[in-house]
Amino acid sequence: MKELFRQTDKPIQERIADLISRLTLEEKISQMVYNSSAIPRLGIHEYNWWNECLHGVGRAGIATVFPQAIGMAASFNDELLEEVASLIADEARAKHHEAAKYHDREIYKGLTYWSPTINVFRDPRWGRGQETYGEDPYLTGRLGVAFVKGLQGNDPKYLKLAACAKHFAVHSGPESLRHSFDAQASLKDMYETYLPAFRDLVIESKVEAVMGAYNRTNGEPCCASPTLLQDILREQWGFEGHVVSDCGAIYDIHAYHKVTETPEESAALAVNNGCDLNCGRVYHSLNKAVEEGLIDQETIDRALGRLLQAKFKLGLFDPDEEVPYAQIPYEIVACDEHRIKARETAQESIVLLKNENDLLPLSKDLNSIAVIGPNATAQNVLLGNYYGTSTKLVTALDGIRNKVGPKTKVLYAQGCDLINRKVGYWGNSPAAGFSEALAMAERADAVIMCMGISPALEGEEGEAANSDGGGDKITLELPGMQKELLETIHATGKPVVLVLFSGSPLTINWAQDNIPAIVQAWYPGEEGGNALADILFGDYNPAGRLPVTYVKSLEQVPEFTNYDMQGRTYRYMTEEPLYPFGYGLSYSDFAYSALTLSKSEITTGEELKVSVTVENKSPISGDEVVQLYVKHTEASVPTPIYDLQGFRRITLEAGEKQTVQFTLTPRQMAIFDNHGHCLMEPGKLQIFVGGSQPDPRSIHLTGKTPLSTAVTITGDVLKLPF
Repeated sequence: MKELFRQTDKPIQERIADLISRLTLEEKISQMVYNSSAIPRLGIHEYNWWNECLHGVGRAGIATVFPQAIGMAASFNDELLEEVASLIADEARAKHHEAAKYHDREIYKGLTYWSPTINVFRDPRWGRGQETYGEDPYLTGRLGVAFVKGLQGNDPKYLKLAACAKHFAVHSGPESLRHSFDAQASLKDMYETYLPAFRDLVIESKVEAVMGAYNRTNGEPCCASPTLLQDILREQWGFEGHVVSDCGAIYDIHAYHKVTETPEESAALAVNNGCDLNCGRVYHSLNKAVEEGLIDQETIDRALGRLLQAKFKLGLFDPDEEVPYAQIPYEIVACDEHRIKARETAQESIVLLKNENDLLPLSKDLNSIAVIGPNATAQNVLLGNYYGTSTKLVTALDGIRNKVGPKTKVLYAQGCDLINRKVGYWGNSPAAGFSEALAMAERADAVIMCMGISPALEGEEGEAANSDGGGDKITLELPGMQKELLETIHATGKPVVLVLFSGSPLTINWAQDNIPAIVQAWYPGEEGGNALADILFGDYNPAGRLPVTYVKSLEQVPEFTNYDMQGRTYRYMTEEPLYPFGYGLSYSDFAYSALTLSKSEITTGEELKVSVTVENKSPISGDEVVQLYVKHTEASVPTPIYDLQGFRRITLEAGEKQTVQFTLTPRQMAIFDNHGHCLMEPGKLQIFVGGSQPDPRSIHLTGKTPLSTAVTITGDVLKLPF
């Protein structure tokens, strides 16, 4: 008879208990590190917990590469993210089972995926901001919930993948300090800004794993924090999954944070406080920690039980024929259908920042087009970080050539290096390519300048070779000779379109003042060049919106190490930005009317329904991102200037009208006090609905003011759960 833990008809907790009872202490500990050992006597294979799928299966060979996370966030489309995540999970499942067939259980071949990154992108210098869904906690939460649902699937018994919300909780640079840094955040900022997305993923999408951050938060190492892992995650939110450390973070506890003195103390502190899995090697010290009385076996069993729960839910101890996701064919990996979705996702992510005199879309029948700039043929700007190996990468130049007819000449010149400003060893000028670029521009009817930055300038610690040394940006300006090249080409008088590739905001003040058309393309994935061309030549009507504020200079941003939210992001920034959060243009003209509330007065604890009519008044169909913001005018504590609490991406044909409805819950109408309490207070609540944020800069750039109304909230102050 099969061991009880192999009997698929038994309750999962009974199976877990049976398996744990069969293990020695040494075997238990061997299962609590990311590269867990095989246990041959029980038929248990080795298993590596570390996998990545931020925007496609990463680091595991061939896979579809979707736009980087920040680009997907610009779509403002949670349904799209759930669909993309489901396709990613299909590829991950197929790759896992194919690898297992050949007894390959190496790193990046498992089913536990350490994605998504849902930290708030609070500072534009942060190199890993590209991995996030932007600066707004509500947008991040909605997109993160959708992504996790797509990854984990909807089978009543099995998970498709086990997703992971990272990095818990107050974590967004500097990268160079992350192993020793203490992020100090008030309770108000914690519960109002840094924690909401994690709460959403735990409570709504039942995310299976949470990863602790490298740094300390308010003095406690995040991977051994009783406040974060016990009080908040498990007690306040009822989290039932497992916690994994960031890679090497347990070592940091004694080596850099100096909270403990030995590996045994660090391992015991982490497990005692709820960190179940070590990405690293310190948990091998748990055997000695037990001998020293720093931790008991019951605590180890509890942590191991949570890890085994994930493996059972993934079907790793069950026959493949009983696990529906094990039947996904390998042929779906990087298939044509997924490539089509990558292109569609890139289309939805691209943001039109400026279009003076309707320069865009360009005609496909121009005699000649010059494509100029260091990112025109670059492949790394399609990828960002945490990417897989695409079967075909379509650069900007490729996409433009694919788009135009045979009679249109597409001229190309690099113009300058992405980064270099120095005279070369043999005396060659960094502007040596300007003359060729000018020759091309003068022979063209229109010029497309492909500029920006690349993953060489922003990324994780150690990955961005030309950063501050840690991965964060030194400046927000266009690097190298790019600005000078742009000015030189502009001086020819030819119509210029500036296309920016980046995973974060850039300060392009001169371009905004002088260049007629500007497009933000992000790191748009394997089909990025085709998607860009679709927009430039009018085969797709752009509707991406900025998930981050573009400041005019770093002087508008507080000190990088300051985690106070005052002065940061659109919610607390008082200075005028270059481009505001939620901003983006279209080739269509949309009009809003009939903003209606279900009630003009509600009591604390009630929901409120909001509806608005949106009309496409132009002759072409297009998408519109309807945005709802709230503003507290009588709150007992400082509150955000504006606060996104609803969005919906809709498609309207020419002349079509649609009524869009939102439901505001008590939590969405509440404030957070200085103790982190969520309170629905009596008073006035202003509500704004439109195609952008209601700040003056948005109104100036779009020429439209969102509709507004107010609701009166009556009754006693209502305290809502954390």
